This record gives sequence, structure tokens and C-alpha cells, in this order.
Amino acid sequence: MKSTGVVRKVDELGRIVLPIEIRNNMDIKSRDAVEIFVDGDKIILKKYEPACLFCGNASDVEHFNGKLICRECLDKLRNL
Repeated sequence: MKSTGVVRKVDELGRIVLPIEIRNNMDIKSRDAVEIFVDGDKIILKKYEPACLFCGNASDVEHFNGKLICRECLDKLRNL
């Protein structure tokens, strides 16, 4: 993990501001979703990328009956 040297305070509502340099570097735009993970004593933020319900693949994902499914798994379901 690479340290950025940036320190931010948490406001009274529990919010922090991600510096523009980090947002640009990680391609995080306004209103993008961010996943929050806890690993021991670390809080990890990751840009959310929708993935297939079945295999976890994040490429070529489509909505099917309100769920995200990749093309490969969708083809498998159709051939059942």
C-alpha cells in the first residue's frame, strides 16, 4: 500500500473529502459509488465496479431481471 501523505479530518457527520489528485488518479467521478472494506485496523476504499452475480466477472455485465449477470453466465442460463 502506498502512502499519499494526505491527512483529512472526519467531520461531525462522519464524512471525509478525497483529494482531487486521488480521485483523478483512481478515475472516481462525482456520484460514483465507492466500496468500503475493513482489513484489521485499515479502512480500504475502492471504486465500485458492478460484477456478475454468479462468477464475479466485471466485464460485459448486463442487467437481467434486476440482477447483474455477465454474457457468459447469461448464455449458460439460457442453455439450461
